[in-house]
Amino acid sequence: MYEPFAKTDIKIAVIGGGTGSFTLLTALKEHTKQLAAIVNMVDDGGSTGVLRDELGTLPPGDIRQCLVALSNSPKVRDLFNYRFDEGTFGGHSFGNILLTALEKVTGNFSEAVETASEILRVKGTVIPSTLDSVRLRMQWEDISLELNGERVIDAEHFKHDPRRATLSLVPEPAVNPTAIVAIEQADIVVIAPGDLYTSLGPLLVIPEIGAALANTDALCVYMTNLVTKVGQTEGFTVSDHAAEIQRFAGHDFLDYVIYNSQVPTEAQTARYAKEQAVVVPVDEEALRQKNYTAVGAPLLGKIAEREQGDMLPVTRSLIRHDLESVARALLDVYKRHQAGTGE
Repeated sequence: MYEPFAKTDIKIAVIGGGTGSFTLLTALKEHTKQLAAIVNMVDDGGSTGVLRDELGTLPPGDIRQCLVALSNSPKVRDLFNYRFDEGTFGGHSFGNILLTALEKVTGNFSEAVETASEILRVKGTVIPSTLDSVRLRMQWEDISLELNGERVIDAEHFKHDPRRATLSLVPEPAVNPTAIVAIEQADIVVIAPGDLYTSLGPLLVIPEIGAALANTDALCVYMTNLVTKVGQTEGFTVSDHAAEIQRFAGHDFLDYVIYNSQVPTEAQTARYAKEQAVVVPVDEEALRQKNYTAVGAPLLGKIAEREQGDMLPVTRSLIRHDLESVARALLDVYKRHQAGTGE
């Protein structure tokens, strides 16, 4: 058993959306008082997509997950996560509906997030990457192929190499300035695990975020995915994932890449096979030649259960990182870096 970490005042900014950010925030809130979650705002599937299309509001889903992760109120947290499984609200989570209602009442999504943070007694700050209504576009310019919308791209089995595609947001958004401040003031910036092309890329391609990552004094770390995604990142190694992260941002900004070094059990392998998932291969020789330092750690956690009433059960992986292992690996890297710099 690991000994628990002492509380710290390390400022950590987590960049991502969905379950990857949820995992990191849940783990890290036990070890630091200063957390900022910078959240992807292109979600247009499931409950979020219905609310966007019918009510013209900004996407609440990934914001809700980050708020819940940072909440210190268990009962309200459960309420926000409650998903109706029948009737008019079938498939919708209560938290998504409340955030949408708060945006309608206040006329301001940022204020809606602040109010929800008060209700949930959030420990940290949840920051939408933009307050503009945007959609994700993926283009292979050399073959005149274009995919539009996070839901469409997420479900797509790419017939062409996604590493040749360009991601963009339509229309081009104004970055939320609070997100830039969080990156500038952080001691550690963590790129969370998540789908490369629908969760992480949409954040990193915002030019101001890429520039802030290149210029920040923070230690920049990528916590890699545990498994590849069928039809999209099959055959991708650890360095392939990290290369795409840096390509999206437009800069070689990473200082460390933390990858899973744990071999799954036979039972885990069998469960992964049901999702057509393969543990991301570690290409050690290639990693030694990169601009960042690659660090392995045992990160495999338990398989999550399918959420009842989930509108998008097909594309969402149930394979999760181990919370304590994630926190330990990240903070160990930070301590190693501080010792090496003499700070």
